[in-house]
Amino acid sequence: MTPASLTRRFGLIAAATLALGLSSCGGETSEKGAAAAAPTEITFSILSAEGQASAGPLWEPLLEDMSKAIGIPVKPYFGSNYTVLVEAMRGGQTQVAWFAAKSAVEAIDRADAEVIARTVDPEGRDSYRSTLIVKAGSGITLEDVLKCGKRYDFGIGDAQSTSGTLAPMAFLFNPRNIVPAQCFKTVRAANHQANAFSVASGTVDIATSNTVNSVFLQRQNPQVLAQLTEIWQSPPIPESGILVREDLDPAIKEKVRAFFLGYGQGTGAEADRQRQVMAGLNYSMFRAADDSYLDPVRELIADQKLTQARDAGDAAAVAEAEKALADLRLKREVQP
Repeated sequence: MTPASLTRRFGLIAAATLALGLSSCGGETSEKGAAAAAPTEITFSILSAEGQASAGPLWEPLLEDMSKAIGIPVKPYFGSNYTVLVEAMRGGQTQVAWFAAKSAVEAIDRADAEVIARTVDPEGRDSYRSTLIVKAGSGITLEDVLKCGKRYDFGIGDAQSTSGTLAPMAFLFNPRNIVPAQCFKTVRAANHQANAFSVASGTVDIATSNTVNSVFLQRQNPQVLAQLTEIWQSPPIPESGILVREDLDPAIKEKVRAFFLGYGQGTGAEADRQRQVMAGLNYSMFRAADDSYLDPVRELIADQKLTQARDAGDAAAVAEAEKALADLRLKREVQP
C-alpha cells in the first residue's frame, strides 16, 4: 500500500468516525461502569502532531496486527491535540487510545478510561524528559530565560501536554514564581513538532519540547534538529500508555491487553517483524501497568493546582490541593 493510499484510507476513516460517532460500536449504556455490548469494530486514537499521512504508516502495521489478534477490525482516529482525543474517548467515539501521561490522567478522570500497558523505549526506559530548546548559535542560556523581562517569544505546549506544559511549569517556572505570560514578550501554544520548527525558523526564541521529539526529528527532519540546542531537561516523566474504556466488553478488553503485552515478545520471524514495527514507533515493548503508574504525574498536577490556588488567594482550593499532594506523596513513600 502506497503512502498516498494510506493517507486516503486514514482520511476516510477519520471522517467517517467523526460523522457517524461509531454507531457500529453501539450498545453502550450511559451509566459509568456498565458493560457495553461487544463492539463490531474498535477505534484506536492517536495524537498525530505531524498529520495522519506521517503517523499513519507507523501505526498501520500494529493496528492490522491488533485486528487479527482480537478478531475484529481496528480503525485509527487521529486528533491534532490531546483535548480532542480525551473528548473522543469520553463520547464513546474511541475505545482504545495511546495517550501521553497527562492526557492519560485526563482520560481516566473524565472519560472512564483505564491503563492496561505503558510503553518502553528501545533502550529499556519507560520514562522521558521535557526540554527547553533554542536556536543553535543564538547564545540564549537558561539564565537568560529565567531573567524574564519580556525579551523573548516563547512556544509552550498543548494545555494537556505533560512535557510541553505541565513539567516545565512544575519543575522550572513555578518554583521560581515565573508566569510565562508575564515573563515573555509573547506566548504561543503548539505541539512539539510545530514548536521545534518555530525555533529553527526564528519564529519563536525558546520553546518546550521533549527527548522523544528529538528522536523523531533526528529520523525525519535532521536538518531541523541540527538547528536546535537544549538548554534544560526535566527530571524523568512517565512514558505514554495504552488505555481502554472501562465499559469495553470484558472479553475484548482482555484480548487487547494480551495483544499489547505479548507484542514483539518471544523468538522467531513474526516476533522479529513485530519488533521492527515497534522500532518505527521508538518502542521496544509494552509493559503491564495500571493507573498507579501515573501517580508522579498526578503529583505534578496537584503541585500546579496548589500554585494556581495560592496565586488566586483561594483558601479552599489551596487546602484541597495540599491534601491531594500530601496523599500522593504519602502513597509514594510507603510503596516498596
